Amino acid sequence: MKSDEGYKKFQNEPSLRILELRQKIKDRSYLDNAVQRIAFVMSRQLVEDSQAERKF
Repeated sequence: MKSDEGYKKFQNEPSLRILELRQKIKDRSYLDNAVQRIAFVMSRQLVEDSQAERKF
């Protein structure tokens, strides 16, 4: 089917967002900041989970 062929072709092309992220991960400071943000969010979640468990 012609519509399926167009869809498959579209699936094989990376989205604009993917292309942007590929460019960003080449920047060392972007990666450092991303890791810091991830660590912050995970740490905060662990603390919140720990506090929630103590309440019960």
